[in-house]
Amino acid sequence: MKEQTLSVPVKMVPQGRLAMWILIAGELMIFGGLIACYLLYRLRFPEWGEQAAHTSTFFGALNTVVLLSSSYTIVKAHEAAIKKDLQKITLWMSVSILGGFFFLINKSIEYTTEISHGFTFSSPHLQESGNTIGSLFWSFYYTMTGLHGVHVLVGMIVMFVIMLQARKGKNLHRVELAGMYWHMVDLIWIFLFPLLYIAK
Repeated sequence: MKEQTLSVPVKMVPQGRLAMWILIAGELMIFGGLIACYLLYRLRFPEWGEQAAHTSTFFGALNTVVLLSSSYTIVKAHEAAIKKDLQKITLWMSVSILGGFFFLINKSIEYTTEISHGFTFSSPHLQESGNTIGSLFWSFYYTMTGLHGVHVLVGMIVMFVIMLQARKGKNLHRVELAGMYWHMVDLIWIFLFPLLYIAK
């Protein structure tokens, strides 16, 4: 008897991609919990809108444009990786890393301005007036945006390492994995921006 063969080969999900999806799911659960807690407090204390009015919508919007643009360039890097165009991989990933760097610079300027005006975790002028709820808003603000900033930095480091490998023609499939992580960072910011900057 002739051995029967399957007409459609069974395709296994690449381990790297599966691991990245698991990582993304875990990260989204962490941020999802923070966002859910924030929303519960925000609905309970509408006066948080007065504190949100002190956040910079300009810097928030600028960083949104920066992240969306860097997500586009990492997609272009992935397209270049499929074509094995090492030069364009390096170019597009460099632009994405530069976008992350620009994001962190903007966030540093924003933090410096807010802290100089006394808007911190403890917010002395708020506590003196008995507005501990206002202080709690800034605790959420710095926790969520700070944690997000750490993820931006990690994403930049990951992209840089993968870019160095890719320019030598090694591990080109990892460009897609870096892109998946960067899109997650972008997605989280899309939720944080309206909650912390627009809903005033």
